[in-house]
Amino acid sequence: MHENHTPPAPPLFTWEFASDPYPAYAWLREHAPVHRTELPSGVEAWLVTRYADARQALADQRLSKNPVHHSESAHGKGKVGIPGERSANLMTHLLNIDPPDHTRLRRLVSKAFTPRRVAEFAPRVQELTDQFIDGFVEKGEADLIHEFAFPLPIYAICDMLGVPREDQDDFRDWAGMMIRHGGGPRGGVARSVKRMRTYLAELIHRKREDPGEDLISGLIRASDHGEHLTENEAAAMAFILLFAGFETTVNLIGNGTYALLRHPEQRARLQRALAEGDESLLATGVEELLRYDGPVELATWRFATQDLVLGGQRIAEGDPVLVVLAAADRDPGRFTDPDTLDLARRDNQHLGYGHGIHYCLGAPLARLEGQTAIATLLRRLPDLSLAAEPEDLRWRGGLIMRGLRTLPVEFTPKSRVA
Repeated sequence: MHENHTPPAPPLFTWEFASDPYPAYAWLREHAPVHRTELPSGVEAWLVTRYADARQALADQRLSKNPVHHSESAHGKGKVGIPGERSANLMTHLLNIDPPDHTRLRRLVSKAFTPRRVAEFAPRVQELTDQFIDGFVEKGEADLIHEFAFPLPIYAICDMLGVPREDQDDFRDWAGMMIRHGGGPRGGVARSVKRMRTYLAELIHRKREDPGEDLISGLIRASDHGEHLTENEAAAMAFILLFAGFETTVNLIGNGTYALLRHPEQRARLQRALAEGDESLLATGVEELLRYDGPVELATWRFATQDLVLGGQRIAEGDPVLVVLAAADRDPGRFTDPDTLDLARRDNQHLGYGHGIHYCLGAPLARLEGQTAIATLLRRLPDLSLAAEPEDLRWRGGLIMRGLRTLPVEFTPKSRVA
């Protein structure tokens, strides 16, 4: 009798898996690179884990972003995407639509969200970074998620969107609700999304009357061949810029700092470069942190609009497909020594920002925030160290994002920046 020596598939989506999914992904890449599985929500989906297949899937126009193509019942359709976006009438955003609407909306928002605007925003990001470090620098200890990685992108994106300062704490509360319940009951998240939707509609109305130089005013002004964003599209766009632009950056700063604390030789190398005024290692380093343990574990949902073959597997029309960025970015078929953190890695075409027409629009802002946050932490708190055992840290449950719940650190107390 022929014996099958293939070990059984490792369990997915357990708490143990959440703390280190990479061995399971290595198994899938080798034995079942396009693998059908039941997700914790009960929805069945295909997981794509090899780099070449992932890159193909991310750019394949037969894979739609629109949940209308999901073969599930209406109840099943409600289990994909962002909790609450459907009931709050926020579905028409860039993560849920295909060309030609996607092309039109992305062109409009790109006009408002330019690299130049991001570059002009650098001093504000630095100011916020120092302000949050000032909040704990005298204590000698902090939880870097709640006191630093979480507030920084929230206040940054609020400033960029044009949310008045006096309303930004509300946004912090709503965002906190979303991030805390990422893997739990959807009701609390849906309520926060609804509140945010109501607020954004009012804010858009106010900006129409009295526009400023912010992103929402830019969205309202942006028009293309006489096409304007509808109020619904503008609200959905502001929502997705906030939603896509904050938790990803929380995780980039959190996961990135954690990886540096676990790799002291790489961290020392970066500190030396920064002390010498060399920023090039910071730039390649943040890209490597994105590849090594990035903020987005799985790309957002895609649905087959026709029967197709991917990685040798037949995928039926209506089936959901989830591209596992975390697995593709550690594929030894694409990256040399993929499980090694190398801040100077050069040929680093990671998929952390996606690929194709849905490539992350906010990548320049994420890079700016990630580089500023990590460089400032290392400069101002040179003896920063982990104040917990790695095995005691908890990762947030949830399907798409990968991030720590807390990151306790300690350091020599300092006085604030004058």
